[in-house]
Amino acid sequence: MTAASAVLTAALLMFHRAVPDFAVGAGSLLESFLPWLGAAVVVLLVPALLRRSAVALVALLLPVAAWTYLFGGLLLPGSGAGPRDLVVVQHNVSDENTDPAGTARVLADAGADLIALQELVPRALPVYERTLAADYPYHSVRGTVGLWSRHPLTDARLLDIKPRAITESWSRGLRAVVHTPHGDVAAYVAHLPSVRLRASGFASAWRDESAGLLGRAVAAEKLDTVVLLGDLNGTVDDRGLAPLTTRMNVAERGFALSFPAGFPLARIDQVMARSATVDHLGTLPATGSDHLPVVARIGIG
Repeated sequence: MTAASAVLTAALLMFHRAVPDFAVGAGSLLESFLPWLGAAVVVLLVPALLRRSAVALVALLLPVAAWTYLFGGLLLPGSGAGPRDLVVVQHNVSDENTDPAGTARVLADAGADLIALQELVPRALPVYERTLAADYPYHSVRGTVGLWSRHPLTDARLLDIKPRAITESWSRGLRAVVHTPHGDVAAYVAHLPSVRLRASGFASAWRDESAGLLGRAVAAEKLDTVVLLGDLNGTVDDRGLAPLTTRMNVAERGFALSFPAGFPLARIDQVMARSATVDHLGTLPATGSDHLPVVARIGIG
């Protein structure tokens, strides 16, 4: 039984795309927590040792090898800062955050070139604008998402990523051009719809539709270099984000689990890039949000 469980764990890791979604979203749910399948090795190791089963111990090498192949690179240190790097911060600040000024100070202390925020509400927006103004003289806000920059911004506009079934006012996308010392970069800020785990299964249809709209917008972008920062409500392994992950580079180093802040289980706050590399992704100290901020170093060119 232990050996069979080890083989099954390895198979799920390597062939997770083969797990069907059907109506319950099983495949997408599995992929949301895929790295945690590594914990099964620890659980299975106990009975294998107690029974002194050589077959089970050898079988456990399969999920270890699969996990290392998929995620081992994320544990390696970054390659070090380069002369053409941009540092970016992504944070869902939470519409229930009671300390926006403290949150803004944590973000500013990271010394980033760009800061992308989601769940900006009218009562907190002036606080972020005031607190970040000294270090980030350029900013643009559309609906509940915003971008702050050390470098000039132009051509800022609303990005329509609203699912068809949402009829009320809903503005969670922004596109702007950042004039960096290394050339112009199209910056996209997005907050995709939430997913829900219900008795009927893993509900992600709105998120998936919004990801498709965002993916098409990125594909149509005329500037070569694109940086996407957002609360995408999905991990990079989740097939629902395939319209983005098939078009853009994701982090090469760093797990940066960001949600929930109290005990992070998944990284749903993402930094992706086109014609650039996301060399390393990490987290910043907790703020008044239920998400942790993530910080990334992006190599341009």
